[in-house]
Amino acid sequence: MNLKKKSSASDEFDLKTDWENIKTEFKPYKILNNTSNTDIIQAITLYSTFKKRLEAISSGLTENIPSVSAKRKEMLNLTLSEYSKYRNDIVNGFIKASKILTENHIFNSRDLPYSTQLVPMAAILAQLGNKIDNIGNKNKLMQWFWCGVFGELYGSANETRYALDMVQVVDWIENNGEEPKTIYDANFSPSRLNTLRTRNSAAYKGVYALMMDGNTRDWLSATNIDFSTYFSESIDIHHIFPVAWCEKNNIPRNEFDCIINKTPLSGRTNRIVSGDAPSKYLERLKTKAGVNESEFNNILHSHLVNPDFMYKDDFKGFFANRKEQILQRIEKAIGKPIHREQLIEEEGKFIDDAIEDDEN
Repeated sequence: MNLKKKSSASDEFDLKTDWENIKTEFKPYKILNNTSNTDIIQAITLYSTFKKRLEAISSGLTENIPSVSAKRKEMLNLTLSEYSKYRNDIVNGFIKASKILTENHIFNSRDLPYSTQLVPMAAILAQLGNKIDNIGNKNKLMQWFWCGVFGELYGSANETRYALDMVQVVDWIENNGEEPKTIYDANFSPSRLNTLRTRNSAAYKGVYALMMDGNTRDWLSATNIDFSTYFSESIDIHHIFPVAWCEKNNIPRNEFDCIINKTPLSGRTNRIVSGDAPSKYLERLKTKAGVNESEFNNILHSHLVNPDFMYKDDFKGFFANRKEQILQRIEKAIGKPIHREQLIEEEGKFIDDAIEDDEN
């Protein structure tokens, strides 16, 4: 992508070389592995047009106020001076976004719900600067983020939403303005959980991250699942009631293979689980973990499961109980109630099992 040049001095600027430098800056941050040069240009365009709007308003302009945009036309009109002026702010915005999302149990690009949502998030963080270190402001930012994820609002045609979020989220955080449209638009149906089966879905990845929010501990090692253990212990999402047991006991695949029956576990723990009934593998795990029953049950509770249903091999009871606990965690994240009677009439358009999950 070429930047519009305003002087001959700009001929000396090599955008490709600068992109290689940015990739080097991003290298320590796994969430940014798939961030592209187009994402950077788009975020800078969004931020630059936002700054023009602020300048116009502060100068007392009441008519013909520049609009905020990240559409292709504005990207092509981005000048080298604008790029140079805001480049570092946006690069730091992406890095700050990566750090905040890591704090919220999203540890790599594979588990990032929407890579597209990083564009406005980086621009918003560039504007907020140190204000994001205020916990109240950070909570607002994450409420906006989770509403985008669970409302599944960043799947397509994002440019208009980028502009709205840039203006509304900043105003909401800095000036206690009106709630952003993305939060207002977010809606999650309980039946959606039954259709989340693979990482193809942003909501699937969102639930996976929320499962690790609450001192979630591995069943065998009892260590908290955080950034370091996520990689050192090879944490991945695995079935709670194993596939082999479910098939043997005629549990419908659309139930045993959805996110409600999955949880983050180490590879070592999953090998001990094997294909046995929970009542059998839990005893093995408890013995190997070397903890008493009360402590072991606390570890299970950290995964939003009720041990009573597992020891009884009661899939139906387990499924209903865990679904409710997951819904409560989503409600907390988006800051909105989820109406339990709500149904998705056209589930087919959400089903994302065309590509099998890696573990299957």
